[in-house]
Amino acid sequence: MTEERMQTGLESLAAAGLARGVPPSGGAREPSPGGAREPAEICGDFDLRIARDGTWFYRGSPIGRAALVKLFAGVLRREADGSYWLVTPVEKGRVTVDDTPFVAVDFDRTGEGRAQRIVFRTNLDETVEAGPDRPIRVETRADGEPAPYVLVRPGLEARIARAAFYRLVEIAEPDGERLGVWSGGTFFALGHAA
Repeated sequence: MTEERMQTGLESLAAAGLARGVPPSGGAREPSPGGAREPAEICGDFDLRIARDGTWFYRGSPIGRAALVKLFAGVLRREADGSYWLVTPVEKGRVTVDDTPFVAVDFDRTGEGRAQRIVFRTNLDETVEAGPDRPIRVETRADGEPAPYVLVRPGLEARIARAAFYRLVEIAEPDGERLGVWSGGTFFALGHAA
């Protein structure tokens, strides 16, 4: 893809999102008069990368405008094959994601025990309440360190930042051999109880 085509793609993504209020399109154009949807035009790679710390880069340079990043994040989708795409009603372009597109930088807690609610705040100021539809999961990396995540939207997760994860561990309680937290009536294991 040429540089001009890539630039045009980004500009049209921003324009389409701003003009249409970034509706959840599922990658399809507006319905034709007959009601059928046409697939969005695939533009290839947009040369956008989301770093592990949540910084968005375009052509290797960080995107400094928070409003633009939030706009793009609003049309970000993940395919079944694990690839990430920016999808508007008219265009679709691939995005490289180092780990996850978002970082859960902090959380607020209300209640206790099974009535407890944990609401995360992402690096883009989006709030996500953990629960059955927005689970917390913890993987173990190759080096033995925990890698915690919370689901933000279908297919899109936020990596829980180390400081926020340590705070979760501080409020965790045992449930048999597991140590975890309650939120939204669901118990989420963080690791094994000592």
